[in-house]
Amino acid sequence: MRLHLYLRRLLPLLALLLGLLRPARATHIVGGELDLQYQNGSVYRLTLNLYFDAINGSTGAIDIDATAGIFEKGTNRRIQDVTLNAAGNSFVPYTNPVCAIGTLSTRKLVYSALLTLPEGTYNSPNGYYVAVERCCRNGVINNIVNPGNAGQTYYLEFPAVVRNGQAFRNSTPRIFPPLSDYACVGELFYFDFGGQDADGDSLVYDMVTPLNGHASTNQPRPAQASSAPYSEVSWTSGLSRTNQMPGTPTLGIDSRSGRLTVRPSTLGLYVFGVRCSEYRRGTKIGETRRDFQLLVVACQANQTPQMVVRAPGTGTQPYRPGRDTLHLRPGQDRCLRLRFTDPDPTSQLRVELRAVNFPQAMVPAPTLTQGTVHAPGMPDTLTSTVCFPECFNSHGRVFLLDVIVADNGCSLPRRDTVRVAFTAEGPPNQPPSVALVSPPTQFPITARVGDLIELDVEGVDIDLDAVSLELNGRGFTPASVGAQLVAVSAVPGRTVARLRWRVDCRAITRGLHEFEVVAAASPCLDRQTSPVALIPIQVQYANTPPVLTSNFISTPIPPDTIVIKRRLGDTFTATLSGNDADRDNLTMTATPSGFSLAAAGMSFSANGTAGSASGSFQWVPSCEAAKLEPMTVTFSLTDNTCVPAPRQQVARFEVERPEAPEFIPANIITPNNDQRNDYFALPTLPPDFCEQRFASVIIFSRWGNKVYQSPDRNFRWDGRGVAEGVYYYLVEYTDGRRFKGTVTVMP
Repeated sequence: MRLHLYLRRLLPLLALLLGLLRPARATHIVGGELDLQYQNGSVYRLTLNLYFDAINGSTGAIDIDATAGIFEKGTNRRIQDVTLNAAGNSFVPYTNPVCAIGTLSTRKLVYSALLTLPEGTYNSPNGYYVAVERCCRNGVINNIVNPGNAGQTYYLEFPAVVRNGQAFRNSTPRIFPPLSDYACVGELFYFDFGGQDADGDSLVYDMVTPLNGHASTNQPRPAQASSAPYSEVSWTSGLSRTNQMPGTPTLGIDSRSGRLTVRPSTLGLYVFGVRCSEYRRGTKIGETRRDFQLLVVACQANQTPQMVVRAPGTGTQPYRPGRDTLHLRPGQDRCLRLRFTDPDPTSQLRVELRAVNFPQAMVPAPTLTQGTVHAPGMPDTLTSTVCFPECFNSHGRVFLLDVIVADNGCSLPRRDTVRVAFTAEGPPNQPPSVALVSPPTQFPITARVGDLIELDVEGVDIDLDAVSLELNGRGFTPASVGAQLVAVSAVPGRTVARLRWRVDCRAITRGLHEFEVVAAASPCLDRQTSPVALIPIQVQYANTPPVLTSNFISTPIPPDTIVIKRRLGDTFTATLSGNDADRDNLTMTATPSGFSLAAAGMSFSANGTAGSASGSFQWVPSCEAAKLEPMTVTFSLTDNTCVPAPRQQVARFEVERPEAPEFIPANIITPNNDQRNDYFALPTLPPDFCEQRFASVIIFSRWGNKVYQSPDRNFRWDGRGVAEGVYYYLVEYTDGRRFKGTVTVMP
């Protein structure tokens, strides 16, 4: 339907011409772009997308890898070269596969590699650029000089990976998929070249002259890319960056959307360049370029389809765009009637509804979305109906709806659009109301910790819509204090729920709790709420500290630490009691500091109830207890309430040692049996205590000879058998203590 006989004759000739050129030049480049995406840490992925002429390009020109050079902007200093390995080979699809022609087919060759950009290297405020150079472009390109010897420099700019001492992460924008379509001479051609940015940066598009660079037929694939500047392709006479191909209008791109448009006036193959610059907070941080080609052919004449929209209730009167505003009211006809046709034979038409200033999800589906006209057995005109449901409501705004009919013309469909302005009213409805079923006689309601508050709340809707009740708090969330609404009953137009709150310690800080209950209904999914029902509850809290008493020394127990001493084997017992005026549950404990009660010969038992507690303590001193000294035990009485006021008594327990007489050793003996100083003894030595016991006594002569030894603390040395003179004694205890002295033996 769309291709003229002229096109059928021209395309084989064009294919023959391209085929004759291919062996000599091996031209194959359609275009392409670079892409740099952040991965993690300092790792990025660099990708080259090279678009390859699948009809005229030699398969021998498909490289297994590509070499990218990274340079510092401003200085053009080479930082590193990166080998990009082949990672993909696929065809670029047509927008409408039915429009495919045998002389136009494009492959997308992908080359990619991971690389590391360390902060210590890539920190120049000038930023950096990446380049890949390759030759050659299609030899039959019509808008540049000597195209078969023209190469392409794939070019990308990116910022430093650190800024102001902080990591600066950025991924370059990705331009939307390239086109495999062709343009028809004299017809408007459009295509979306817009992109997306992973970082949410602002994107701006403009037309640029493609870069030629240093590659040529003599050196189609340089070993490494050279640094900038790169030469540009040379436009043929009358063409330039702003006029890259003959057309009215010439080829251009929307700076914000990236939409390409052109109405070409001359047959041929045209190369063009697009730049996508990215901005963050108003500052340019990078750019990527794409070169591509557009083939302009002669197409069979295609007429624009026609759309007529008839308003509800107007019979045959068509809607007049720009003049009429429709008003859709409840209980009345709310349907638009569409009639669309196409003068061309066997034309396939498709209807699309596109919301302009309201959510697309609100647009109802038409009864017929596509069909064929002017074919055997097919009608000349198709009809469809768009009915807005009763619940559709524009809330007083004027909504705009584009009703579009498009044919299946090649290379792109023709469209007719009718923009419908309308308002829509939903069915009348009253908001719900809310009230307490049995309101208390006095507000605020007073409560104490432990009280259970239960109040029934009723939501009513006179339109019999389903009602829900919602509980909120002023300055707090009900769940944070344990309050909730519990469903009681629900029928159309009426719902009852119960505010249930067991007051606990979470409520004492705020004191006054103002609960808000709202009734909500959603007729036609349009949420309506009632005024707030306020339920104020004042939580009262006070605590009297408990009283702890015992028979340690006195009552009440003094605040200071008391000291309790007992001899080995003497049993110490004590009783403790606690009382609480608020009748809070009481807990009594005995906590040793750094030892266990059992190891020290201690035991404690206690019980507590509401308002009272009692405890019993016992200690049997032992040598094991003496090893654990100092022994401190904290006796505590704690009231189980929101803000406890515990009471304590600290006791230090000590094992009482035997009294030691003053150590006065004898220093002379006269072993002459006169019953006076006849022997040497040490009766005033410190007494034995647990592991601190007398071990031995040794007596030496002045020359160090041992003359006497005994393990008995009650020893008696009579000096017999030794010469008159001075002797030395050494007394040792099991705990390492020593006592030394002299004793003189006289006749």
